[in-house]
Amino acid sequence: MFERCMSSDILWILFLIVAPALCAGAQALDASKGVPSEDGATLWFSALELGLEGQGWTQLKHPYDRLPSEAEGAVPDPVWSLSHDSAGLCVRFVTESPSVSARWSLRSQDLAMPHMPATGVSGLDLYVRRPDGSWGWIGQGRPEKATGNEQTLVSGVPEGVHEYLLYLPLYNGTESVEIGVKAGTSLGKAPAYPPERAKPVLVWGTSIVQGGCASRPGMAYPAILGRRLDRPFINLGFSGNGKMDPPLAGLIAHLDVAAYVIDCVPNMTPELITERAEPLVHTLRAVHADTPIVFVECVPYECAWFVAEARASYEEKNAALKAAYGRLTAQGVTGLHYVRCDGMFGHDNESTVDGTHPTDLGFLRIADAIEPPLRRALGVSAK
Repeated sequence: MFERCMSSDILWILFLIVAPALCAGAQALDASKGVPSEDGATLWFSALELGLEGQGWTQLKHPYDRLPSEAEGAVPDPVWSLSHDSAGLCVRFVTESPSVSARWSLRSQDLAMPHMPATGVSGLDLYVRRPDGSWGWIGQGRPEKATGNEQTLVSGVPEGVHEYLLYLPLYNGTESVEIGVKAGTSLGKAPAYPPERAKPVLVWGTSIVQGGCASRPGMAYPAILGRRLDRPFINLGFSGNGKMDPPLAGLIAHLDVAAYVIDCVPNMTPELITERAEPLVHTLRAVHADTPIVFVECVPYECAWFVAEARASYEEKNAALKAAYGRLTAQGVTGLHYVRCDGMFGHDNESTVDGTHPTDLGFLRIADAIEPPLRRALGVSAK
């Protein structure tokens, strides 16, 4: 016990020496909140000490949930269940450690799906900020079990303080996440976003929004757009259940966001779109008169060039959305934007796993389609 206490004291002294090295605006964590590894080589910190991005609410039943506790019993049961998946949640931090490690436990034993790998369903994904300010991928946490995964995400890091972005699992719930740095180095909260980029963009939608079937969490299109626009995003993708449900519309209406991206059409029928699209906009406009609302058409099912029924299915849904958009603009509702599906998956029929759910290539193409109108909605020029 005496040796453990001495070890902790030494770590604290070393931390005080190196903490000033953190970049301007970063907030160093108190080393006493870290847990030394058995060999003393690594100091582990809970991700909750750094703060999670991607959550719209603070009153949560579980710290890694996506919907507030008040949503239980108010939103459809499948939506509430899926809200325990940590899609879109991430952690930004800074450290000068020569390596970055992670320990994480999951809420479900199901690590993968038949058409989506465990790295996307239950894994971690690490990016680092480049000198030009953009983000570059550098490491991945591959899940091996539900409880007690531990891996080095990156080693041999160049000297200096670096800012990192760690994405959490897309289709599994996160029970806990810890970030490990070399003993004697510091770990701190990343600098806050500037005021003009502090408000998050909220994306509400289907399995595609949630990230099915990305190979890793950073490839879901809301995450791609978050890196490109360098601002927080809230991922409210609910597999099979993105249906513009009125109770959830009422909840998101009270969030202070930069824009709403509504990408629910794939899970809806033309009749349900006609029933719910306009009331959704009126619910949001009752609270936010000017916040941009971006409607996204249904993805073009990739077999539709050959199967007429598939083409008719998505075209009928999109026609209903387009009609609702037209009625809203005719009513004088402003701040509406519209993303057409033409070319969203390219023209080579190589963007999906199963004709609907994107591969990483498909997600990049969706992000390419949504980024220009979203930038216009936000009043942000392209880089």
